[in-house]
Amino acid sequence: MDSPHGAAVKAEDFGLKGPRGWVFRGVGIDAAPGSLIAVEGPSGSGRTCLLLALTGRMKATQGHAEIDGHRLPKRMAAVRRIAALGHVPGVNDLDQALTVAEQLREGALLHRRYDGPVRALLRPRAERRARAAARIDEVLAAAGLDLDTLPKGARTSVRDLERLEAVRLSVAIALLGSPRLLALDDLDLKLSDTERTEAWALLRSIAARGTTVLAVCSEAPADAVALRTSPKEPDAPDAPDAPDAPDAPDAPEAPGTAPQAADRKITWGSSAKSAPDADAAADADVDAGPDTEAAAENDSDTDGDGDGDGDRDTDTDTENDDTKGEDDALSEAGRA
Repeated sequence: MDSPHGAAVKAEDFGLKGPRGWVFRGVGIDAAPGSLIAVEGPSGSGRTCLLLALTGRMKATQGHAEIDGHRLPKRMAAVRRIAALGHVPGVNDLDQALTVAEQLREGALLHRRYDGPVRALLRPRAERRARAAARIDEVLAAAGLDLDTLPKGARTSVRDLERLEAVRLSVAIALLGSPRLLALDDLDLKLSDTERTEAWALLRSIAARGTTVLAVCSEAPADAVALRTSPKEPDAPDAPDAPDAPDAPDAPEAPGTAPQAADRKITWGSSAKSAPDADAAADADVDAGPDTEAAAENDSDTDGDGDGDGDRDTDTDTENDDTKGEDDALSEAGRA
């Protein structure tokens, strides 16, 4: 199997904000080509979205990243051409109704038609089939999947594969296009300790051939470039001898000693909430208390009658109602 030059992965203040807030934020990484990168964190912390953003499948809204010199989010199409996805649930699931041989032939066919050179389509059919068969054998060897060990060989249904076998099959299909960046989601999901060791050994072997590997996991191996969705507990150096040291990161009076400052690979999730925003201002207004409200009422008595209504308050309320009505009208016109 040929060994493509891996893609360097760099990011600075990389983030994505959705309708419900930040999905991930402040991502920073500088990994050399052929690196093994592990995105570590609990499920639901933005790991998959970061993987899709770094492979050009999801558009970031803050900062930038560079994949093999292609700057994101501007050159997402160029990144998609050099990055391949292994198994990402909900994005490129294996077809459970196909056999392993059919799934491999489908992957080879799609690659030849959409990713391969146009001149390859002009070759005789027998030559195309021979080349596809040879390529499939190469990627199966690279993924460590021996079809002869399957219950029914190449005719084994995809639904009957063990979890690790399905991972190897998805890796083999992704390698058909000789990508410079290979990305997988939930690598260690439902794997035993032995199977997890085998899975990481597989990714190390692929990285050793030159392909950069990006894998989402719950626990990163020691030799991987780790991106963490949240800082580890032991990384809080504030007060190692204090009995309540684990609660130190939650204290607002020590923002400068947050754990992500010592091990800052990724900062999002709970750390993003520490940034001042409109919610904090709203909380400040709620805590103002009755004295502030009384002062505001006295200041609003501009007409001197002592009732505190203030003539300009009525005008302002009317003006706001009129503006709101205009906005509603514009919205209805846009719908029409």
